[in-house]
Amino acid sequence: MKRHLERELDKLRKKILTLGAMVEGSIEKALLSLTRHDAKLAREVIESDHEIDHFEVEIEEDCLKILALYQPAAIDLRYVVGILKMNNDLERMGDLAVNIAERAAYLADKKGTKLFLDFTKMGEKTIAMVKKALDSLIKMDAKMAVEVCAADDEIDDINRELLFLIQDHIEQNPQEVKLLIHLLLVSRHLERIADKATNIAEDVIYMTEGTIIRHRAEDYARHD
Repeated sequence: MKRHLERELDKLRKKILTLGAMVEGSIEKALLSLTRHDAKLAREVIESDHEIDHFEVEIEEDCLKILALYQPAAIDLRYVVGILKMNNDLERMGDLAVNIAERAAYLADKKGTKLFLDFTKMGEKTIAMVKKALDSLIKMDAKMAVEVCAADDEIDDINRELLFLIQDHIEQNPQEVKLLIHLLLVSRHLERIADKATNIAEDVIYMTEGTIIRHRAEDYARHD
């Protein structure tokens, strides 16, 4: 029985990492479509979202099957519960990548429109958080996961900075308010992706240490 459970957990691990890679690719392509004003690339992100949705459902079904058939305990139970939560967060990250792609497609159709905001820094840091969160899962590394949690504050700061810039620009250029709202949403979507990456990192800590640190920022420092 134990051997069968281990085999099923290994399959589950491979599937969640595959989903993570799919989502990471969607985020990268969505940001690229934004900076390149590439509507075609943006549509590719939007059209591929059904694959992420399908995979998310498959992983959830696998988790429920493991819980029903093997009744795992202790660390194995924490692992399956953690995967269930990560699965939902990854699917939501895919949705947020689609949202960015939709903003990119809209902006690309506005010929001659130039982005007065540079999302490169925020985008790179957000993707780095996603990569590190997934790496912490691969290595089951709580310290690496804590680093992801700590990095979220920087994304929040950048999001606030961009919000103030957009507010100022709206006051000076009220005729561009519709376009500026799309830029504001891009920043918001990136901030939410970073939040989801933080959730995954928190789940890695739960898996490895059995500690729930959600809403307890003081625990991040405790792991330093």
